[in-house]
Amino acid sequence: MSSERTEVVVVGAGQAGVAMSEHLGEQGVPHVVLERDRIAERWRTGRWDSLVANGPAWHDRFPGMEFADVAPDEFATKDQVANYFADYAAKIDAPIRCGVEVTSVRKNAGAPGFRVETSDGPIDARFVVAATGPFQHPVIPPVVPADAGPVQLHSSDYRNPSQLPEGAVLVVGAGSSGVQIADELRRSGRRVLLSVGPHDRPPRRYRGRDFCWWLGVLGLWDADTPPQGARHVTIAVSGAQGGRTVDFRALARTGIELVGMTESFADGVLRFAPDLAANIEFGDAQHLALLRAADEHAERNGLDLPPEPEAHVLGPLPASATDPRRELDLAEAGVGSIVWATGFATDYGWLQVDAFDENGRPDQRRGVSAEPGVYFLGLPWLSRRGSSFIWGVWHDARYVADHIATQRGYLAQHAAAIAADHES
Repeated sequence: MSSERTEVVVVGAGQAGVAMSEHLGEQGVPHVVLERDRIAERWRTGRWDSLVANGPAWHDRFPGMEFADVAPDEFATKDQVANYFADYAAKIDAPIRCGVEVTSVRKNAGAPGFRVETSDGPIDARFVVAATGPFQHPVIPPVVPADAGPVQLHSSDYRNPSQLPEGAVLVVGAGSSGVQIADELRRSGRRVLLSVGPHDRPPRRYRGRDFCWWLGVLGLWDADTPPQGARHVTIAVSGAQGGRTVDFRALARTGIELVGMTESFADGVLRFAPDLAANIEFGDAQHLALLRAADEHAERNGLDLPPEPEAHVLGPLPASATDPRRELDLAEAGVGSIVWATGFATDYGWLQVDAFDENGRPDQRRGVSAEPGVYFLGLPWLSRRGSSFIWGVWHDARYVADHIATQRGYLAQHAAAIAADHES
């Protein structure tokens, strides 16, 4: 079968793939973006109904276009975000092909480039960009057997409270997803337990400015990628309900029962680590450190921003932290469901090249992989802290596009030299 040829194949048409297409287009690089579903499909169908972006609309966007239907300080809904990327792709006339699945990518033997096998036929490409992002396979720790009684689902499959059977709900994981889902379930009238692990807990707003602004002026978005093997700490921040600081003390006061990390299960009983107080205090320390840094910056630069001394007063730990629950009999507590907000794993089984380390993780630096010609985009901490946010993906894509353009220049020079040798 004859194959199509292009310079770059971008796999995935979410925020990373759309950003990549924009920068490649500006460089004049021929490319195609392949998407097995629709543009930004994860935003449409891989999130719960009430999800909103974690950053305000003035911040969580690409530089080239504002949200048409969201005020700058508001938080876009998941569908507004998905529509934004579809509109952006149309604006830049991105060569996106939806409904095309990439089944394998292999290095050509004895020749430059790669053979990309797809559901729509093969494509030969000189470069490949894996822009499928980090949310590929939901991770549910093997703690509670499937036949233990409660319905178990990952946060990516949760949609709304009416989806769950009657009874109490245990939410495992206290990052952005877990906190928002637990709060929504509590508001619906459910009894909710929330299993809390180590986390970073920034203020939503402080002294009249969103935390996204503070991280920017303090230079914290540019924090370097943590070293390989460093422990990942989730971020507890939310744009829900108009954007409020995540406060585990306040969640406890609303009736959510906080417990430590979920450890084990036996004979119908879940056991929790005695680490709830330490986890809350770890988040408190991160929270207060950012407040102090913001105060110092405001004073040093003479910023006319109203002080908030009350934000530094956190109050006592809730009773659930000072006298933590260690066990929970699921049947006795009437737990009808468990929602695992425990993150995702990547799946690059289709990318059959030497671009991974011994643990199967992408072996890359700022998106440039160990396999020449293969790139990664859309991963957390790809180049810096801001890589997880929409605007950060856009800047990472520009770096990758520049790298591809530079490599094309080297290849063109090589071809010119070969042609000159043949003529001489």
